[in-house]
Amino acid sequence: MNPLLPLANHQFNPFEPHPELDGVDVGDLQSKDWSNGSHPFGVFSSKGMAAPQIMRPAQARCEAAERAARLLAKHCLLHAILDRHEAVIQKRWYKKTRAQRLAILLKAWPGMPTTHRPDFAAFRQNATRMNSLAVQLRGSFIWPYINQEDLANPKTLPLLLNARGRNHPTVFAAADGEAMHLGKVSMAIVPIFLNEHVMMLNGVTRDADYGKLINWDEHDDAFDWMDTRKQFLPGEGLLILEAQERLLDFLVQCCRQVLHDIPSDQLVSDAYPSQPEPPLKDTSAAIGFTSLAVMAEEAPYRVPQDLDLEKIETLLAARKALAEDHAWALREDPGYFADHVLEMRDHRQEMLKDVHGNVHPTLKTPHEGILWNRVIGSVLLEAQFQLELFSELHRQAQQLHALQRQYAAQISPREDLPEPYLAAILKFRHYLNQMAKGPTNQLKIAFVASPPMRAFFIRDVPISASSSKINTRSLPGLKMDKVTGQLLWLLWTLWEDGYDLFLCRMPAVVDELDRLLKAEPRARELVSPYTARLIGELSIVAECLRQLDIYQPWANGFENALVHREDAIKREFAERTASEARVLAALHEDNVAVLRPFGDPSDNKFEYPVGKRLNKANVDKLRAAEAHLDTFWAKADELIRAKAGSQNGTALQRLLSQPRLLQRTPEWVEPAAGAKANLGRTAAASSDALSEQLSTVHLGPEPPSARREVLAAEPAKTKAKTRGAPRTPSVPDVHEADPRPVEPQPRFTVDARALKVFRIIFFDPTANTSPGEVAWLDFVHALKATGFAAQKLYGSVWHFQPTSLDVERSIQFHEPHPRNKIPFLIARRHGRRLTRAYGWHGDMFLLQSK
Repeated sequence: MNPLLPLANHQFNPFEPHPELDGVDVGDLQSKDWSNGSHPFGVFSSKGMAAPQIMRPAQARCEAAERAARLLAKHCLLHAILDRHEAVIQKRWYKKTRAQRLAILLKAWPGMPTTHRPDFAAFRQNATRMNSLAVQLRGSFIWPYINQEDLANPKTLPLLLNARGRNHPTVFAAADGEAMHLGKVSMAIVPIFLNEHVMMLNGVTRDADYGKLINWDEHDDAFDWMDTRKQFLPGEGLLILEAQERLLDFLVQCCRQVLHDIPSDQLVSDAYPSQPEPPLKDTSAAIGFTSLAVMAEEAPYRVPQDLDLEKIETLLAARKALAEDHAWALREDPGYFADHVLEMRDHRQEMLKDVHGNVHPTLKTPHEGILWNRVIGSVLLEAQFQLELFSELHRQAQQLHALQRQYAAQISPREDLPEPYLAAILKFRHYLNQMAKGPTNQLKIAFVASPPMRAFFIRDVPISASSSKINTRSLPGLKMDKVTGQLLWLLWTLWEDGYDLFLCRMPAVVDELDRLLKAEPRARELVSPYTARLIGELSIVAECLRQLDIYQPWANGFENALVHREDAIKREFAERTASEARVLAALHEDNVAVLRPFGDPSDNKFEYPVGKRLNKANVDKLRAAEAHLDTFWAKADELIRAKAGSQNGTALQRLLSQPRLLQRTPEWVEPAAGAKANLGRTAAASSDALSEQLSTVHLGPEPPSARREVLAAEPAKTKAKTRGAPRTPSVPDVHEADPRPVEPQPRFTVDARALKVFRIIFFDPTANTSPGEVAWLDFVHALKATGFAAQKLYGSVWHFQPTSLDVERSIQFHEPHPRNKIPFLIARRHGRRLTRAYGWHGDMFLLQSK
């Protein structure tokens, strides 16, 4: 994972040579007379590219005025129909069968595409011949939201009718232009060319001004509106007017068919008075939780949203907390550490067989150590990079949110964004794009090597065992089924970061990937749990980018606004990630060789029987595994200090400096005679009974002592519960005492289904409970029962936001994949995360009385 390298840049740069434009003087096009049949863009045609149509100002002005008049009349009619009949339309539509709904849709829009996002499907299937199919596919790219799959859903048409009928078309102008993005950049649709004019669509307050064409000389701000993209080029504006006119006509026809028993000329007569606006069905209420995928699917049919920086801040805060929990669990839980190391090894491309069917040399004696060096280095890098970059993204999101509130009164669609706010958005956008490189690079390595996909790929024979370069390819002669091919194309588009991704944009590709995984069991079978987590991580970044993309009309001008700021942002990013660059160099596989004896789990030194009943033998195993893990991290921290220098100011240093508790197992104490029933209430009550501050173990100028020495020197500490994150009494010379009184934790009264979950995730081997798996939906139900709202993000990520708790921190968990059962050990780790985040423990949950 290396997000420190620059992204590929597929933007058009006028200062670079472009042979395809040789002989074209774009600045001189408008001054020439093209009425003689010649064409200024003949070079495009000669190279097989669609050429823009030249349109004179008078012609464009006439077409815009006519289209605007027609669409405004249709909008007025639609509004009047809904004002009188919307409740009836909704009721009748919900009662119709899918076949009946499709019959209405196809009569109003003959030849409607069948699949969701028909523009995306058309591009994927015809990317190399888009120009020859431009006329045939044009409608799919202008109206990608008009398709049978989405509109046949009973909730979709009522959403679209309500949004378009009760809001002026100006509200949707930027969104309708953005919907055509793939069509325009792939040249499936080509706007007309008219220079030195701008079309008014955004923020228009008078119908007479909607679609108005203005020459740059007619208004002092006209050129600035075009340059900053707050208003539209004439060709883009005409496309938007065309899209809105056809859409509003379609919606009026649908209303007439649903209200077929009322004569058309009577629909808006005084015989039907105005009615209160009916409520729309809440999708989340039907499924019990909100879904980011469902919200993304419904977005084209709703009123465009403003930039939701509170949502972005919450998402990134929870993802940062997840990165902190991961870094902490790697240091605290030997079982978690060993499982993660083995999982990372299982997704290395060295696990693929070569073209001759042989295993990689690093899997054979005497070269096994090379592979373990690489795996251990990857584990350390991934944990620290995730923590550093998500912490930085969260910090920037907080600053952006504060700036948005500060300048709220100055933000208007007709005005530029305040400079500090715009600069912060552009910087945040750059960091998001860089952050996406981490999971996409990991996907490129991990997916082809993952156990479900190894049958499809081989690798070249390496030059030597020590060579880290691995070239992979598809297995010759192997035919992939349609679903596998589609899955691979989507992932390939993400990790190659090439021209296809530039055209399609990451949020759209992640949307399609999530839809495929949700709809096709075959696709889910090919995605390992680790790959699913990477997709989930990428989805959070994609959602943040989506929020910026819909921040219209200013989002259209972000690329132009970046031109004079990009170099400074890149320099700042390089300076900000200098510490990560030093860690990357420090954890080269040659340097990591000194850690391998301490971190290699193949000898079972990290065996951690936390689910077994406690006895002397099991307690000794727990303590031995913890001692091995502490020794490994002592060596790892020493290596990073020696090779990368001080980590002061990093997110990792801040995490390890917190007065958190490192849970450790005390020595076994034989119970008194006749006390077997209270076996676990002795000094060896559980593996969570002894807690130490990590700062006393892994921080400081000198390397820490080994675990056994620490245990011998430190007295046992008890855990003080607080309402928020757990805290501990002060350690001399490290932290000052916390003067705040300890507050008692709340008690939760829950139903039997939730109580069973909490008894497993906070498992007590001495209680009358049995370890077992937890159904994922039962886990979601348990958290909702305690005051969380659940939201399914993409991939395997679920976001839990407290709604009725006296805490603010959100938390994220990964849904188990491909089975929907949480294994017992993973459930225990979820319990530990809830303890660290909120101070929860098993005694807090009681069964509600019937």
